[in-house]
Amino acid sequence: MIELVWFKRDLRSVDHQALSAAAERGPVLPIYVIEPELWQQPDSALRHWQFIADSLRELDNDLRERGQGLLVCEGEIISTLKQLHHRFGLRAVHSHEETGNGWTYTRDRSVARWLKAEGIEWHQYQQFGVCRPLANRDHWAGAWEHFMSQPQHQAPAQLQRLLATELPPLEQQLRGYEQSSCPGRQPGGRYHGLRLLRSFLGQRSRRYRASLSAPAAASRYCARLSSYLAYGCISLRELVQATDTALAEQPDPQWRASLQAFKSRLYWHCHFIQKLEDQPDIECLDLYPAMRGLRSEANPAHLAAWMEGRTGYPMIDACMRQLQHDGWLNFRMRACLMSFASYLLWLPWRDSALHLARQFTDYEPGIHYCQAQMQSGTTGINALRIYNPLKQSLEQDPEGDYIRHWVPELAQLPSSWIHQPWQLPDALQQQWGVRIGEDYPAPIVDHEAAARSARQRIKQHLHLQSGEQKAEWQEGIRQRHASRRRPSRRRQPSASSNQLTLDL
Repeated sequence: MIELVWFKRDLRSVDHQALSAAAERGPVLPIYVIEPELWQQPDSALRHWQFIADSLRELDNDLRERGQGLLVCEGEIISTLKQLHHRFGLRAVHSHEETGNGWTYTRDRSVARWLKAEGIEWHQYQQFGVCRPLANRDHWAGAWEHFMSQPQHQAPAQLQRLLATELPPLEQQLRGYEQSSCPGRQPGGRYHGLRLLRSFLGQRSRRYRASLSAPAAASRYCARLSSYLAYGCISLRELVQATDTALAEQPDPQWRASLQAFKSRLYWHCHFIQKLEDQPDIECLDLYPAMRGLRSEANPAHLAAWMEGRTGYPMIDACMRQLQHDGWLNFRMRACLMSFASYLLWLPWRDSALHLARQFTDYEPGIHYCQAQMQSGTTGINALRIYNPLKQSLEQDPEGDYIRHWVPELAQLPSSWIHQPWQLPDALQQQWGVRIGEDYPAPIVDHEAAARSARQRIKQHLHLQSGEQKAEWQEGIRQRHASRRRPSRRRQPSASSNQLTLDL
């Protein structure tokens, strides 16, 4: 009889409660299951798999040094468990709780039923500061602080060898729904995550708070740890405690303020994941029922232009192209992309959210769908935020260097024209070798007219709903999902601030 450890989005051995607890009970078999049906879901992408594959290689090496390598299987999870139970006899399965997409939620419920029927224990351990189950939010912040303050779980020094394992040729596993390449993708694995953590806390975090909004600066001075958190190469508790240590040792008040701003985002990280944990249909349905049916059909041409970075708005296109290349973008620009799609192009947020999920290497469903709804005005408790793409361009890239890098068609334009090239007279278009409508598209919409139309459409849609019913819905959302209090005495940013959760 063995203790089986099922790795999912927790690809590490340090501060891994499932692995530590299993090792205390008996022989351990660590497994990862490549589930073909999961990789056919519309939010999956090749870049996700490549990051995971990197991480699996490193995890396997780590576990081999402890005595038992990682068994990587391919197939449906219950069939895999049946085979392992027949071969070894499973005393218990250990894993971390997962707040994933709807498919993983349904999968886990099926696994629970099968294990119960077979008399096999399933021990699930808390992964983040997310509580399961959660009766209400009244004491959630205190529970978050308590969890993050607990000692980290030590990795077992020695594992009994049960069988020889050999990783399949993971670089050949092209399983993602979205197959586009991501040449600037971060490499997966704990080693690279720890390198980024050290460079951030030791150097880069000094300019973190001042660099959040501008995409070029954010790429350098944000922690860039979000992918390593999403796939569990580093535990959130490990990151919180390392940040606390850096705060305690840092005498510079401005640097401390940046570190404190970073820590606050670690709190909001879990705050948003808790929403999906408590209400899984946030992935698909408007949180605020009054908004349902607001945007019924996508304009295919608008959706394609937005996805391909050819909207005619240089900052929007530059951000989408960076995202396609790097798999990462700072939060302000993520919000701007989503706002542009939902308001100015009037696209259903679900269509836009799925495309962005496939682009983000750090895709975390609990954060992603809550933020997609916030930036689309469908939560009922957050103010509408319609970003002006021209204003964002002028403020976040005043000299146009970021645009020149990602939109090389406009590289010859001076700063005075690069933000709104559609206003170039024909003579200047010829002089600088840029023909609007040929070399670079004209704006797909008039942003000011589109913003006015969006506000009017929302007003008319809400006018059809009963005021009493809307108030009841909004109060229910607040009671279920709103933060009750701050996790520490220092003021935290509001849940509707411009930079949250993804500037990690």
